[in-house]
Amino acid sequence: MARALRNKPGFHLLARFLNSPSPGFLGSLRWLETIAYEEVRVSTERPYNSTAFVVHGLLGSGRNWRSFSRNLAATLSNSSSSSDWRMVLVDQRNHGRSAEVEGLYPPHDIVNAAQDLANLVKSQGWAWPDVVMGHSLGGKVALQFAESCARGDYGESAALPKQLLVLDSVPGKVNPENSDGEVEKVLETLQNLPSSVPSRKWLVNHMMELGFSKSLSNWIGSNLKKSGEHETWAFNLEGAVQMFNSYRETDYWSLLEHPPQGTEITIVRAENSDRWDPDVIQRLESLAAREGNGPEGKVSVHVLPKAGHWVHVDNPKGLLDIVAPKLASLG
Repeated sequence: MARALRNKPGFHLLARFLNSPSPGFLGSLRWLETIAYEEVRVSTERPYNSTAFVVHGLLGSGRNWRSFSRNLAATLSNSSSSSDWRMVLVDQRNHGRSAEVEGLYPPHDIVNAAQDLANLVKSQGWAWPDVVMGHSLGGKVALQFAESCARGDYGESAALPKQLLVLDSVPGKVNPENSDGEVEKVLETLQNLPSSVPSRKWLVNHMMELGFSKSLSNWIGSNLKKSGEHETWAFNLEGAVQMFNSYRETDYWSLLEHPPQGTEITIVRAENSDRWDPDVIQRLESLAAREGNGPEGKVSVHVLPKAGHWVHVDNPKGLLDIVAPKLASLG
């Protein structure tokens, strides 16, 4: 059921949460379960004519991207009276409200996370998204979605996105030696905690005592939900760990070297991010510098200044300045 929340004059956040089987079939025997999502639109009074899917990162949820998506939709609306964008903020499997959805079966990997996006499109009878934007783990889900579309994995009706925006997500296999291992440390810490904790304050203090930063500890604490007198995780931790392992092992260099015709793959690298090896940066810049290669799409690379990995928090205006023109060019 749709619920409209007024955030400021002339602006609505339309939220739809899917936590029950959708009226579609997977094959002929099993109900097609779909991930939870919410919609962000400037106005519900006019029909939208373009759609962007927004895919969050590990241990996050769609709500992490509400503020940025509202600003993006408003910017696009102000730049063109004929441009009505809909932002679909998904909760990936094992995350947010999708953690409560039964039927999102293993393996919990990047391929199935991308398939979830396709299943959502099919179950709702939507047109295929014009844009898929993904952060970190979500960036590889976006790349996999395009690769699967190009291969025909989603059927003949599937249409490739015109624009992929991959935000601070290394496209190849992740070399553990090029990271400080913070994500692994967080996951190991959470796996060693009980399934419920006394309070968010307790968790934040506990994480800080273990040496994690206050900002990271607070962010982890934001993923708690009330359960009786205690707090439990809003994500399925073991499933999320499996997704992270898949993220580290997947490789999309071949997609970047031969992007599908009609699709631009935009890589946004945060200036202060510690996830980028110099060889990877050079390889991306070489791909972006290539002349148009006949029937293939193209790759572009942008550096987001004054930002670490959390691009939409560290420099939301700078990110908006990169993303908004990409979407406006499609209108």
